[in-house]
Formats: sequence, C-alpha cells, structure tokens
Amino acid sequence: MMDIAEIRKYLPHRYPFLLVDRVVELNLGESIVAYKNLSINEPFFDGHFPDLPVFPGVLLVEAMAQAAGVLGFKSQDKTPADGSIYYFVGADNLRFKRPCVPGDRVMLRAKILGDRRGIWKFEVSSDVDGELAASATILCADRKA
Repeated sequence: MMDIAEIRKYLPHRYPFLLVDRVVELNLGESIVAYKNLSINEPFFDGHFPDLPVFPGVLLVEAMAQAAGVLGFKSQDKTPADGSIYYFVGADNLRFKRPCVPGDRVMLRAKILGDRRGIWKFEVSSDVDGELAASATILCADRKA
C-alpha cells in the first residue's frame, strides 16, 4: 500500500496532473492496483463537459500510464530523484468501454509484459465498480531526466 506522499516520490507529476491517489496492491516486477477518485472539483470537468461532466479519455490513459510508471520505478528501485523518468511512448489496442464521471473511484491496473533496452511494455486497464472503463497495451521508455 502506498499513500500520496510515497506516490509523489515515484512520479514526477504534480497537481493538477498527478492522477494516482493511492496504491492498494503492488507485486514488484509483476503488477499494480491503484485508484483515482474523481471529484466534481477537478478542473477538467468545468469544460469536459459543463452539463455532463466526463473524465477525459486521454487523462484516463494517462492515469493508467502513471500507475504503470509507479510499478516500473518501484520494480527497479528507482525514483525520478535518481535522474530517471518514464516517457509514455505508445499505446496499442486502446478501447474505452464506459465513461468515468464525478463520484467514481477509478481502479487502475497494470501488468508488466516485458522490457527491452529501457522500453517497458504494460497491459493496463481501468474499471469502476468492476465494470471495465478502458484497456490498452502501452509502452514507456525509461530515460535519464
């Protein structure tokens, strides 16, 4: 289990772009389960969309990638303070299945599929109350900051 203070050690993102609130399960070198609580007070809901607030899909993908980043950093026992950063470099088979709205707790899941020369491949998904919201295979490059 990781709270926001520990998450901030492993992700360089800060408000309003830090999209992982808590890690509830972590299997080093294998998988992670985290979540993002959605509140109507989030700045993106003002414009996306004013009368029907929906968590932007690109931010949902980013949240899944951030969870994968925590998994990658923790698995390598590295932090951004060590001079390392993960860049999100690709997504395949991206599918959105349901909108995420204020009040939802979006569960973020990632599994390591492999790594080659600093390019990590993850299977990621998100769900709300057990209902799939989105899934993809993503690539992240571990590079010097």
